[in-house]
Amino acid sequence: MPINSRSSTVSRRNDILTSINTDGKVFVEELSARFGVSEVTIRNDLDQLEQKNLLIRARGGAMKIEGRVGVDYNLSEKDKLNYQEKVKIGKAAAKLINDSEIVLIDSGTTTAEMVKNLDESKELTVITNALNIASVLINHPNVSLTIPGGYLRKNSQSLVGPMAERGLRNFYVDKAFLGVDGFDTRSGLYTPNIEEAHLNELMIEIANEVILLTDSSKFKKKSFAYICPVEKIDVVVTDDKLDNEDRKRLEDAGVKVIIA
Repeated sequence: MPINSRSSTVSRRNDILTSINTDGKVFVEELSARFGVSEVTIRNDLDQLEQKNLLIRARGGAMKIEGRVGVDYNLSEKDKLNYQEKVKIGKAAAKLINDSEIVLIDSGTTTAEMVKNLDESKELTVITNALNIASVLINHPNVSLTIPGGYLRKNSQSLVGPMAERGLRNFYVDKAFLGVDGFDTRSGLYTPNIEEAHLNELMIEIANEVILLTDSSKFKKKSFAYICPVEKIDVVVTDDKLDNEDRKRLEDAGVKVIIA
């Protein structure tokens, strides 16, 4: 398959996933007209996505898988999902960082959007286990950057494992900014990878304030590895699609909710 054809297929499938996460279902005929490809091509897209447990095939289209996060996406796939919401969340979260603070930044596409919007006039100490975060901060004029050790998880471009955990235990930070793959406001935070979960637990332990960055599509979902209960979080920054029930549950638990 030519490179440009492969790229268009990946882009189309990511757009289909975004649509199904937003609307709950998609239809073959509508997708065919939207992307200008045959219905056979769209059916093949849906079949391939179903094999990856990203949706459920139904007559004439497909439906969203509710209540679970089945796949450990890589960052290039995550970056295309709910992109506009992530941009808004990142800008709002960047305003929460004050001059001279020590902050810990988790891996993820939403935390990366925050880093892109940091005020360059502020002097900051940043600790991160994420290579995508570090690559943005390398050229930041007033950031003192620390990267703990560990071994690389390619999907998340993050350093995890016992070495990373030992490195983090040497620090205490003003604020920790976390991203998640699943967030159930009744039970807590989730991620597909158990080592990421262990590291996130430690990040929460060493932070004076814990701030969660997550778009609304992550709510009402669980995944393989449990991180912590809702009560461990101080602030949630999300988008305006958060439903009233989840917002009330967060506020009743003492969590400040910021709508980007």
